[in-house]
Amino acid sequence: MQDIAKNNFDFIRVLLAFIVFVGHLGYLSTSPSLEFLKHSPVEVGVFAFFIVSGFLIARSYERTSTLKKYVKKRLNRIVPAYLLVVVLCTVLLSLVSTVSFSEYFTSPQTLKYLLWNSVFMNFMAPNLPGVFGNGAVNGALWTLKIEMCFYFLVPVLFLFFGKDNKYRNISLIVFYFLSLVYLNYFEMTDKVEISRQIPGALCYFIGGMLVYFNFEKFIKHKNILFIIAILTVWIDLIFKIKLFSPIMISIIVLYVAYSFKFLNNFGKYGDFTYGIYIFHFPIIRVFATLGLFTNYNPYFMAFICMLVVVGVGVSSWHLYEKRFL
Repeated sequence: MQDIAKNNFDFIRVLLAFIVFVGHLGYLSTSPSLEFLKHSPVEVGVFAFFIVSGFLIARSYERTSTLKKYVKKRLNRIVPAYLLVVVLCTVLLSLVSTVSFSEYFTSPQTLKYLLWNSVFMNFMAPNLPGVFGNGAVNGALWTLKIEMCFYFLVPVLFLFFGKDNKYRNISLIVFYFLSLVYLNYFEMTDKVEISRQIPGALCYFIGGMLVYFNFEKFIKHKNILFIIAILTVWIDLIFKIKLFSPIMISIIVLYVAYSFKFLNNFGKYGDFTYGIYIFHFPIIRVFATLGLFTNYNPYFMAFICMLVVVGVGVSSWHLYEKRFL
């Protein structure tokens, strides 16, 4: 039986971070030459992150001796770097603001941004005065509040079905379909932003949990499950409804995680994914605000932007994040 610890999650997370980065680059660069990057499947990338979290967080909770230790581990992984990006954006983006330093730092909008974003309520204050034409400072952070809610939801789910309850799968499947009802209802009523919130995103998180709880069966039949998953996703696309695709995408993601052994050591130099994810959005917007994509070769500047994002992600890990783990 395959060792659950030998996997490609480090590779998958970096890949997903770049899928999101490339898509946002297409939308935020304002360069016609880079518009083709909009076709990057950002939504799939984001939801795949939830799938990976569902698998790993269920595993983490089941293997952690106390709730206190579990909460401490989860908070230490998310909160320090999250607060870092909020504070750095609040301070450093004053340099690209169209208002004066005095107006910027005395504006109630600046304080609101700092306070609301510090408690994961990004939607309450997404903007800073005079920054990015008063557009969203960091549109990638909306997923973090969902991720945090999932962290605290896992102990509740375990309390609901118990760690060794034979009805665990049934319980999760019930929550899965309840999530799908929410997701499809708001998508069909053209309220896509609402559909992506916690109840709608839960089906992807549960997809990862279901694979974890049935890991031996998954590994035994992963090849045929992968083929079925590919075909079933297309069925959902044809009928324009999400019914089986969340769990099938979970199978596809976790198939990649436990295939291609040459990718097992991808993360030996560190886990840069989180830093890349939380910093890429404002970095792209700074490049766009300075006119770097329009006044210079957009392909070259896209490459430079990528290097900056990776550099910041690597620095965030080595200089800051890993100190808390």
